[in-house]
Amino acid sequence: MAKIERPFFPIIYVRGYAMTRDEIVQTTSTPYMGFEAGSTKVRQAQDGSIVKFVFESPLVRLMKDYNYRDVYAAGSEQSDKLPARSLVIHRYYDEADPAFGSGKTPSITEAATALGQRITRLRDSVCGEDVAARKAFRVYLVAHSMGGLICRCLLQNPDVATAEIRAMVDKVFTYATPHNGIELGGINVPSFLSMNDMNNFSRPRMADYLNTPIDQVNTLGNCGFPAARFFCLVGTNSRDYAVAHGLSSMAVGQMSDGLVRIENAYVAGCPRAFVNRSHSGYFGIVNSEDGYQNLVRFLFGDMAATGRLEFKALPFPPEVERARKQGKKVETAYYIETTLAPRGAYTYTLTERSKAQESAVRRQYSELFDAGGNLIKDARSPTLFSAFLDSSKILAGSEVAFSIDLAVLNAGYEIDGALFLKQHIPGEYLFRDTVVLFAKRGEDGQWILRYVMSDDHWATDKKSAAALAGLSNSASRVTMTSATTFSLPLSSNKGFQAELIITLAAWE
Repeated sequence: MAKIERPFFPIIYVRGYAMTRDEIVQTTSTPYMGFEAGSTKVRQAQDGSIVKFVFESPLVRLMKDYNYRDVYAAGSEQSDKLPARSLVIHRYYDEADPAFGSGKTPSITEAATALGQRITRLRDSVCGEDVAARKAFRVYLVAHSMGGLICRCLLQNPDVATAEIRAMVDKVFTYATPHNGIELGGINVPSFLSMNDMNNFSRPRMADYLNTPIDQVNTLGNCGFPAARFFCLVGTNSRDYAVAHGLSSMAVGQMSDGLVRIENAYVAGCPRAFVNRSHSGYFGIVNSEDGYQNLVRFLFGDMAATGRLEFKALPFPPEVERARKQGKKVETAYYIETTLAPRGAYTYTLTERSKAQESAVRRQYSELFDAGGNLIKDARSPTLFSAFLDSSKILAGSEVAFSIDLAVLNAGYEIDGALFLKQHIPGEYLFRDTVVLFAKRGEDGQWILRYVMSDDHWATDKKSAAALAGLSNSASRVTMTSATTFSLPLSSNKGFQAELIITLAAWE
């Protein structure tokens, strides 16, 4: 029997929504139901020439990079003696195609029930009667769009699967899933709109099959599945979603992937990343290098890193500060931009949130300042990223290295209700720099962290890095607040002050 060896469990792909009968037939006519689709884009090389960048699809890359295998042979799907590193497609739409089934589209609960049965059959095919292998057996669920809701239904609805089946799910990764429903023109899809099963995305219907209250459909409820093991990849490109000749993108609006709004594309309390990709198509989130790199690090990586920002001082321009001291009412908002990429990344980022892509973290003045204009001591600290890293991908040295391009800017000021325009300088940042972090575990098991502010220093210059990190003459530069949490001071000559709180943890 196949050896079950963490972290390389079998992977089950669960595709998204097919609206019409023609789309269902197109879906069932392909062996991998879209997960084999890659993309070929252009990029500019360092010499200025335009070259092709080929992404071969997540399916092919898993086969080439991690020795996974599909389950097809001799024109059929194999069911006996499958390898542990198997790639399986949950073909729940086959029943809806008259060529394969009754022609009736399965409901979310029916598709989730069938997914549970597939997990059980896969365990039997991989493990046979080997007791130890069956006990160690786990699967990864990787889903696009509505497929993520099917996975959640399996985990959250006790009428769908047994506790034994749910316990076999080790991690879940979703691409562009409408975890809080779909909104058209700012209105959630109504539950009575049953045509083509569009009511699957209405919150009352979701609350039913996800076993949650209506106002908590974007949570894992009380199912017991660890939130840390459920990853949401969020698309932020609304412009390049071409379905329905762009009408979908127009109806859903900006701050979306063209179909799912950013605010609806993640499960509360779960790790998430943001990539400038659309819901599907040539610029789609599934057939992207950004999506693949997040996927493999979440499934196979060994380090989790999270970052949040604690403000200490947010300065105003001199003219605004004078108006504030004169008792005038100041209103504004702040954008926090973050881009994170590991060392060696050239064609992708792990997460990217920016004002230009309508995905930056936003904080209102009233969330940060009290009535007297003083920064609130315990103001809500924005979470900047949740990233997973893999020490096996270290290309140089013995440390995992990644960069955080961080910027804080203002959205403009209002003074006593009037826009402050005369002195407004577009693109004026309160803070902007790139932090490069190097992390590894010492012999005592404790994390060792050093960093460089790369706008002023070369990241590869270990001498300057050591000094900045407090490993030589500046011991106060890095403050370790717990066994795994570090505080990095940030400041600018304008008076901006904050602490970047980095938490590192082993990840299996």
